[in-house]
Amino acid sequence: MWIQDGAAHWPERLAVVDTGRGPAGRFTYRDLDIRAERLAAWLHDVAGVRRGDRVGVLALNSVEVLDALFACVRLGAVFVPFNWRSPWRELADLIALTTPTALLYAAAFAPVATDLQRAATPIAHWFVFDDATLPAPGAPRRWAGPASEEDPACLLFTSGTTGLARAAMLSYRMIGWNALNGAIRELRRNDVALTATPLFHTAGLLLYTLPLLIMGGTVVLVPKWAPEAVLDLLPREKITLLFAVPTQFQQLLTAPSFKTADLRGVRLTSGGAPLPVSVIEEFRAVHGVALRQGFGMTEYGPFVFITEAADAVAKAGSIGTPNACVEAAVLDDIGRPVPADGVGELALRGRVLCSGYFNTETAGQAPLEADGWFHTGDLARVDADGFFWIVDRKKDMYLSGGESVYPAEVERVLQAHPAMHQCAVIGVPDPTWGEVGHAFAVLKPGAEATPAELIAFCRERLAAFKAPRHVSLVEALPLSAAGKILKRELRGSHKIR
Repeated sequence: MWIQDGAAHWPERLAVVDTGRGPAGRFTYRDLDIRAERLAAWLHDVAGVRRGDRVGVLALNSVEVLDALFACVRLGAVFVPFNWRSPWRELADLIALTTPTALLYAAAFAPVATDLQRAATPIAHWFVFDDATLPAPGAPRRWAGPASEEDPACLLFTSGTTGLARAAMLSYRMIGWNALNGAIRELRRNDVALTATPLFHTAGLLLYTLPLLIMGGTVVLVPKWAPEAVLDLLPREKITLLFAVPTQFQQLLTAPSFKTADLRGVRLTSGGAPLPVSVIEEFRAVHGVALRQGFGMTEYGPFVFITEAADAVAKAGSIGTPNACVEAAVLDDIGRPVPADGVGELALRGRVLCSGYFNTETAGQAPLEADGWFHTGDLARVDADGFFWIVDRKKDMYLSGGESVYPAEVERVLQAHPAMHQCAVIGVPDPTWGEVGHAFAVLKPGAEATPAELIAFCRERLAAFKAPRHVSLVEALPLSAAGKILKRELRGSHKIR
């Protein structure tokens, strides 16, 4: 299935461009099918991988990662991509949780693999990605494949903001419905998507990459995010789709070639965090393009909400409307729908939900509350036109003098300051008010602003209890491999400056 179908229907179509390989990194659907067959043979004959076994992968975005995915599909095995930024001790915990039969890794991660082997992790077979050691192409074999649409195709780890990350079980059913959502609202067969988001992340794997390869499109893989390289690739590879998180779009704005870059024909989508309206406006002012916002998550896939290009300006800041296979609601603390523009928790229902978390008491059970909804942990509102807006993460909200403060609201105000490049706000303990806001600010190159000026700017635009009491000017904010701001690291080091 998937890549085998592509090889049967459009064998000579360009499927993948692996920019890390240079001119040799262009692969047709037939090429991918042959590569997956060879790796499946090694996994089956040498590593003894069978249906239901896990296969771990540790590598930057590359064609080899996709080889592993499609080889696992042939065998009915479970693809488990690990975060390559994780230290080996954290990886050892995740390996203990998922117990892969084999680990496939890029040569650059050989030192990490050595540390894992010394730690006696439960992996029987270790394999450095290397075409030369794979079996020669032979006649296609009849593999076991998945037993049903409810079989897990892969395990993707949640962000793990508290404790060990959980491994969400993504079934063939979930992946199929997610791809259908993409086909209905966003994707076309002649699309060319640039994938710079890591393939261990739901947006990297399931937003454009896998749905497009199911449909017959082309995916351009970038090993690591680099703003100048991305801007250069857009016209060179005739990119039509680009997803990035807000911090990455902000980095594009400050790239030397941004104003002269060619963005014609590229559909831009942001997600993963609230997108500053100022960024939307600057992309429109400089290039006349609509920078849209969407919403997705590991447990529900990336195609949950999307804003149409026609609404990108009038509804700037909205995540749009739910996709066809998703039902969404904003609920209060006892599960009742809140009135229009009231704030509550975003809840989802539909066939796109994962099958629970691997190796837990609820494994194989959809992570639903007693009311039948999946509660996202995001505070949201829905306006009279049916557009949804994320207010903040429920866990990020804090109480100052008994009043609720949503850091995302404060960040939107700070982001409007002319000197501001990036910012993040957290709640910190205060002996008088319980908690107050502490903002971490990265200024634009050459710009100047003092903490006192930024606090005053907020107090002119916000209620006094919402304005941050502390501001730290920093050179950079801690980011995840997917480019999202890591507020948990800020909470661990909120020294007042």
